[in-house]
Amino acid sequence: MSNVLIINAHHSYPFSEGKLNASLVDIAKEELKAKGHDIRAIAVSEKIDVPTEIENHKWADIVILQTPVNWMGVPWTFKKYMDEVYTAGMGGDLCEGDGRHSNAPKKNYGAGGTLTGKKYMLSLTFNAPEEAFNDESEYLFQGKSVDDLWFPMHMNFRFFGMEALETFACYDVMKAATPEQDFERFTAHLDSQF
Repeated sequence: MSNVLIINAHHSYPFSEGKLNASLVDIAKEELKAKGHDIRAIAVSEKIDVPTEIENHKWADIVILQTPVNWMGVPWTFKKYMDEVYTAGMGGDLCEGDGRHSNAPKKNYGAGGTLTGKKYMLSLTFNAPEEAFNDESEYLFQGKSVDDLWFPMHMNFRFFGMEALETFACYDVMKAATPEQDFERFTAHLDSQF
């Protein structure tokens, strides 16, 4: 069985307390523990110890990032986590710099990851409806997929040498939420990925 680190990246706002993301974290913990996986779960809203977080990433075989989508990306508190934890890990714990070497300074940018063989999964909660994606007639995303939108986050994990599991998403969570259906889909998604 695997070691699984679950990161709850929710940041509370008056219009969003974080109940959905917390529930998804709880489901992941319960489902994966029942399958025999070892679980560590953290919330970026709590005090973070950088060396502990680096060790969590080294310990984990799989990292699940559970996050709301705020302005097409992660909340600022997770960006702060990345700036502190991931930058501190660039000395070899998470990657060896940016992967380039003096004998080929223009090649292999981003190939210095030391977490090869490890995986990650994005689990996202959107205000956007599912129909806003993968449809060229839709105004904002112009036919782009969820993974197209989240390409920068995929590259952050790839920078460490990690491989992606299939992304999960809950849609329209503020105007037409269907949490029970989302929980069922999430459970099935975890079953298919773990």
